[in-house]
Amino acid sequence: ASFCVQKLLVSSGFHIHLLLANIATTTARHDRSQTSTMETELREKFSNAGQDHLFKYWDQLSESQQSAFLKQLSKLGDPEAFIRDVSNAIAYSSSVAESKEYTQLPQSSYTSTISSSKETLNEWETKGIELIKDGKVGIILMAGGQGTRLGSSLPKGCYDVGLPSHKSLFQIQVERIKKLEQLAGVEKSLTLYVMTSQPTRQPTEEFFQKHEYFGWDKEQIIFFNQGTLPAVDLEGQKLLLGQDKCSLAESPDGNGGLYKALFDNGILDSFKEKGIEHIHMYCIDNILVKVGDPTFMGFSVLNGFDVATKVVRKNDPAEKVGLIVLDKKANKPCVIEYSEISQKLSEAKDETDPSLLKLRAANIVNHYYNVDFLQRMVPQWIKSRKNLPYHIAKKKIACTDINTGEPIKPTENNGIKMEQFIFDVFPSVDLEKFGCLEVAREDEFSPLKNAPGSVSDSPEMCRANCLKRSTRWIIENGGLLESADALVEVSPLTSYFGEGLSGVADQNFAADTVL
Repeated sequence: ASFCVQKLLVSSGFHIHLLLANIATTTARHDRSQTSTMETELREKFSNAGQDHLFKYWDQLSESQQSAFLKQLSKLGDPEAFIRDVSNAIAYSSSVAESKEYTQLPQSSYTSTISSSKETLNEWETKGIELIKDGKVGIILMAGGQGTRLGSSLPKGCYDVGLPSHKSLFQIQVERIKKLEQLAGVEKSLTLYVMTSQPTRQPTEEFFQKHEYFGWDKEQIIFFNQGTLPAVDLEGQKLLLGQDKCSLAESPDGNGGLYKALFDNGILDSFKEKGIEHIHMYCIDNILVKVGDPTFMGFSVLNGFDVATKVVRKNDPAEKVGLIVLDKKANKPCVIEYSEISQKLSEAKDETDPSLLKLRAANIVNHYYNVDFLQRMVPQWIKSRKNLPYHIAKKKIACTDINTGEPIKPTENNGIKMEQFIFDVFPSVDLEKFGCLEVAREDEFSPLKNAPGSVSDSPEMCRANCLKRSTRWIIENGGLLESADALVEVSPLTSYFGEGLSGVADQNFAADTVL
């Protein structure tokens, strides 16, 4: 149509370039008019919310910067409501421990693989393999974390903890999925949904592309972003201006942002389109994770749970971990943070076995979800702050000094980041539809959180724990070590969880061998 119009105009003797220039000028005026109207409306809205300072350096911005800033501000919706949410979050964080009474989950919800019979474990695993073979299992990888605490400029999943193979966390976990498909005797059965954050999306995709998706089909990997939330000052009253003066200082909205991200990015629809009925969700930083664990899937499905979670046993009362517990007053499952539990309760012993702590189900953010349940509940969760309240985290936040206009890179906490926690929806699950499966820590949990040389959750600890586990598999199958302290790496492509290693019997293995 544009071509025909141009032809007609040329035949009429018009100068097309002049006409197009006039059109462009008219369009630009229209855009400026729209921007001006939006600016007026947003200035008034943010002024009423006590946020005039955000426009202090407005006249220094280019038109494109102004337009982008207005677009970001408009997405926040009601700034007054957001500041109220911040105030509520501050009040919630200081009162939550006082308002609830916690105890153990009932036996109907709590099971341990450590004490379960081999027959029961085999039944769960068989069911899980069947579900994978039928294409009914999907996997969500939470990979929004940056490697800043590790001293890395890349996303955490790209990190090499120093294994003999020098495989990254991403490679280890994709290879476990590939092996799981082999065990189920199928190809292209599992889909991996990778939730990134705005800072990690591009480097994550580039890392996968560079490594050719670790030998897996790229069509089986779907990337999507979690959302962001603005940061505020330590008093919870003023939104922080980004260092560029043309944006709000923002950060990822926490692991609880998963639910909104599933909705906003059409992932729930993808589950249905692919026939996925059950989801395994886990975090990137756990080097020992059993991705798509068929035992966990079978346990959850055979018990008819809508939501289930894996935990490891807390043995030290002083360990700083959240706990899966029962809110006695509401008779609902929930998580209590280590900062919210009294010393008396943290040290209390199990009534039936004094060698165990009463509250010992340590949360490792490793969950099962029934897809039908997610379809029903996610729209409700993301609409109600009751189900997904904001939590506060005092952080060092890069921003602009409003008084001087200079960028700030603070050395001390100067603001509050808002987060949502994935487990806050647990109380909306009926107790009989909630499951908790305890697994052995040395088999399934070693998180990478802190910089090299740290006393806990360091790359060195992840490396050691990963090698200790695979070396144990070698010994259990009759393999021999050339020295007592030798550690061997078993590739995920060789064994998913210690199976298929009968061929190592009577073989000698040197330290740092990769099998």
